[in-house]
Amino acid sequence: MSDILQVDHVNYHGRIAYLSKKPDRMDQERGRERFTITVHSDGHRTCMAQSEIDDRPSVMRNVALTLDENWHPLDCFVRISVGDRFMGSGWFRFSEDEAECETYTAIEGRVSQKMSLIERPRAFVDHAIICDSWVLSMFDLSKGPGVQKFPQLLMSSPDHRGATGPLLVSISPAIEYVGEEKITVGAGEFDALHFRFGENVGLPNEHPKYDVWCTADGHYIFLRGAVYGYMMTYYELMDLEIEHG
Repeated sequence: MSDILQVDHVNYHGRIAYLSKKPDRMDQERGRERFTITVHSDGHRTCMAQSEIDDRPSVMRNVALTLDENWHPLDCFVRISVGDRFMGSGWFRFSEDEAECETYTAIEGRVSQKMSLIERPRAFVDHAIICDSWVLSMFDLSKGPGVQKFPQLLMSSPDHRGATGPLLVSISPAIEYVGEEKITVGAGEFDALHFRFGENVGLPNEHPKYDVWCTADGHYIFLRGAVYGYMMTYYELMDLEIEHG
């Protein structure tokens, strides 16, 4: 049978809860996200996620993002519904010096984009919460705690909820590494890395401070997140199943 079948990859299946931290809605569920991450034997990995935000107007997002063995994004598909109506769908592709996007949206219609890059993109924000922690692979941990700035980070939407487009957008973020911690979430106890997203040059409206904890095992799996300011929302990994080939 081993001569017929080949299963060399590992799957991570999980669920993230979206909770409000506003005083009048404390710990009320405001959405959820289910995901599967597939890590291939060559180091490539793909995340497929369905994100649901229940706050009006509701948002439904389906994404599929693939990275190479060095955590560089290769391609991504994003489809968005807002208020239970189609907003847009798009395909993104990344090379050494260029990013391109083919999309159709309810507002802009058919759009083709090409963007010259400062360097090969080191991350892509598709607004799935599980993929937020993949952005942290850009950080040089050998420099220890502190703030590092990045000249170019690509996104599928500048909207804080990722509810526009999808279209190709570039920002310049600052990310702080706070340090190592041991935390407990719904999915269990983990050794974690604690980061904080700060200033994001290029966004039309500054995003509130955003703390993220991810696994310290080199896979950067999202564990917990807290957004402050006017958003006052919280994200927690509630379930995680690892399926070996």
